[in-house]
Amino acid sequence: MRQLYLTICSAWTWFVLGSTIVLWCPALALVRLVTAPFDRGVYWAGLLFRKIAVVTVALNPLWKVRVSGIRITDPRRPYVVVSNHESLVDILLISHLPWEMKWLSKAELFRIPFLGWDMWLAGDIPVERGTARSAVRALQRCRKVLARRVSVIIFPEGTRSRTGELLPFKDGAFHLAIETGIPILPLAVSGTGTALAKRDWRVAPALAEVRVLPPIETAGMTKADVAALSARVRNLISATRSEMQQGVTRGATS
Repeated sequence: MRQLYLTICSAWTWFVLGSTIVLWCPALALVRLVTAPFDRGVYWAGLLFRKIAVVTVALNPLWKVRVSGIRITDPRRPYVVVSNHESLVDILLISHLPWEMKWLSKAELFRIPFLGWDMWLAGDIPVERGTARSAVRALQRCRKVLARRVSVIIFPEGTRSRTGELLPFKDGAFHLAIETGIPILPLAVSGTGTALAKRDWRVAPALAEVRVLPPIETAGMTKADVAALSARVRNLISATRSEMQQGVTRGATS
């Protein structure tokens, strides 16, 4: 019976996600059209797009999410946001944060009907993995977004870890932050790896949390500081994630 229940919940979750992606498309197009004269950063259409995640999680009885950490008081103060990457559910979890940011995403996702259209309308940024020219164009787009007072979010691991261990961080996000003088905003994500395993369509019970860590200023840094900044942020996210996981374990055993 338990397996049947999990299968039904999984099918329901994907149905809700797929339906909202389709239903949101005309609404996003309308918001993008109406706000175009005064919203060059595509802030409001993007914020509406993230509500797909909020609806999907709210209607999934197996998932509980929590947002913790510092409170961002100015949603239009731009940051280069970086996070560890456990699962596809990371996107649904992080989208609960109450401000808009543009996602650096795989270009193939933009080719999927409705999902890709939604992402384009929301102003997200495509990048072809393994293509240097595409990466350069994507970072140029990121600079424009930041200049329009909208944050960007990048997973510096580049892909989801199969083992749950934190992968090495790529330097792109840290180069971007130092070149633009924009602070890094680290996020630590925990619990999403069990919510949806890699290459599996079935969801599972999970308590997932995203913790917003204090921003790290990059003013005055140079390219020579990229490696040290990357290591500092990776160590901070790793330590925070371990603390979050230990907190869940203590709560389960108490």
